[in-house]
Amino acid sequence: MSSKLIPSDPDEVMVIRNITPNIVTLSVPFSRFGVVHVGGRATIIRMTTGNLAVFSPVALTHSVKAKLAELGGTVDYLVAGDIEHHIFLSEWKREFPAAKVIGPEGLPEKRAKVHNDDKITPIDFHHVLTDENHDGRGLDQDFLADFDVEYVGAHANKEVVLHHKPDRVLIQADLFFNLPAVEQYSRVPAAQRQDGGVVHGLLNRFFQSFQSTQGEAKGNKRFQWYVLSAGNRQKYNESVRRIHAWDFDTVIPCHGETMEKNGKEIFNKVFQWHIQGSK
Repeated sequence: MSSKLIPSDPDEVMVIRNITPNIVTLSVPFSRFGVVHVGGRATIIRMTTGNLAVFSPVALTHSVKAKLAELGGTVDYLVAGDIEHHIFLSEWKREFPAAKVIGPEGLPEKRAKVHNDDKITPIDFHHVLTDENHDGRGLDQDFLADFDVEYVGAHANKEVVLHHKPDRVLIQADLFFNLPAVEQYSRVPAAQRQDGGVVHGLLNRFFQSFQSTQGEAKGNKRFQWYVLSAGNRQKYNESVRRIHAWDFDTVIPCHGETMEKNGKEIFNKVFQWHIQGSK
């Protein structure tokens, strides 16, 4: 059940932060398999129309509603970052019924198979991204005026990556992590963060070793090359190169630390082999 993945009171542990005057992140704790601390994050973007787009929504709490009202209040778009980042779409769609839902191929079918979960209820998708429209062609012009779009279909999770052109910010879900998830666990009491003892601690350090961008990021680079892109590396490389061509300096991931001002440098480091097409 999705309820097992959600903090009992998300407002108590959520960090709401302005990245730019138009972009706000909602950072929360999230543990993969209940063990590995990867964190979770939604991104709210105020578009040039004055209305909002929300990437990878998290819990719609009182604090989130207050921030939305501060930003203008009208949500025009809800974007599922991939086939895993979708649990809260129904909750947001109920609150903002006119919002258009954007997601990757396979997600509508995946959600249709879910039963007896009140968090995941039927919704209509306004636009489904596929290999044929990987760049978002067919999306509304007000959306494309603000965002570059790349659907990374070669990634196992079918990633949707956005580039907010006005603020030069890359927004992505699972394309790459930047662990440890310091901000996302900053409001969790230390005793709770350490639950699980030595074994959990070792598992977290092991996972972080190939999901960090520090130093040469060798573990992250190898994970991208040998694991994530192994199914179709040529296609994966093509997506990475298209993203590489965008003009961004900040990267907001769903998992781990936001990379402010040096995001393009970190992206180029992690994806060096994919950009050049060889190790």
